[in-house]
Amino acid sequence: MLSYIIRRLLLAIIVIIGVSILTFLLTRVVPSDPAARWVGPHARTEQIARARIELGLDKPLYVQYYRYVRDLLHGDWGISIRTHQPVLREIITYLPASLELIIFSMLIAFILGITLGSVSAAKNGKIVDHLSRIFSSAGVALPTFWLGMILQLIFFKELRLFPLAGRLDMMTSLISPIKRVTGFYLIDSLISGNFTAFEKALSHIILPGIALAAYPLGLSTRMTRATMLEILGEDYIRTARACGVSEVKILAVYALRNALGPVFTVSALTFAYSLVETFLIESVFSWPGIGYYASNAIMTVDYPAIMGVTLLIAFTYILLNLIVDITLAFLDPRIRIG
Repeated sequence: MLSYIIRRLLLAIIVIIGVSILTFLLTRVVPSDPAARWVGPHARTEQIARARIELGLDKPLYVQYYRYVRDLLHGDWGISIRTHQPVLREIITYLPASLELIIFSMLIAFILGITLGSVSAAKNGKIVDHLSRIFSSAGVALPTFWLGMILQLIFFKELRLFPLAGRLDMMTSLISPIKRVTGFYLIDSLISGNFTAFEKALSHIILPGIALAAYPLGLSTRMTRATMLEILGEDYIRTARACGVSEVKILAVYALRNALGPVFTVSALTFAYSLVETFLIESVFSWPGIGYYASNAIMTVDYPAIMGVTLLIAFTYILLNLIVDITLAFLDPRIRIG
């Protein structure tokens, strides 16, 4: 097991190095002058030249990359060209909003996906199964940003049930401000007993949470159904039925428990994918998260910020993939041998 973990860690390190090299090179070939953006639109030629020296852009590419990796290992992710603030500090500021939205949406997707997938497998070939498959296919196929705008039209413009955008309305922010502890508005408002702000924060997160949950919900439903149907065809399931074991116990204990492994794997990787998917949702709902930060960085060619967000997403993918691999290796020794 230790040998397996070491191999996975070495592979993860190689992938991170590859991503850092690729991202570094791509940001350097973009037709833009970071030094000119650093000093402003009305800078003189000598000011731009000094900025190039200050940013280290006058050095060869391999020297620039060496310095970048060296600083990265010391916790220095660079300075944003747009805001002149440390990239890591800004990422830490914006990240909780995205994580709160992603966790909220993944809870919806995981709970509903397993429930719908289990019911669909239990009612295989019946009307409930067909409706569940249509619903899950729609969740995977529909563009997230389009679904978000449709939800806004229905639940904000027509029904007036939920707010249009943002994490919190201006009035609540002034009258019942949330004291920042974790950066998660729902948790921070509960910790401080600010139930007015909790209610408002919950109403704001529902629509973007549903829109972001559509894809992982459809994926979880389809994966749960397919896995459970495969398990329900196994010999030990037929033996359990022949011995008089109740259908509810067969579905809940034997089939669902064994189906959770693949569903957990897909859900963990989908969590990392949601960091990218949230870019569009945050733009549609004006959600001040890492997607909003990345969008501004891309529009202004802020390459240190772009590299920081890219490395964050790559590291999240690799970390979750490593956790899933190690967990499955503990559960199934055959994986370690392979």
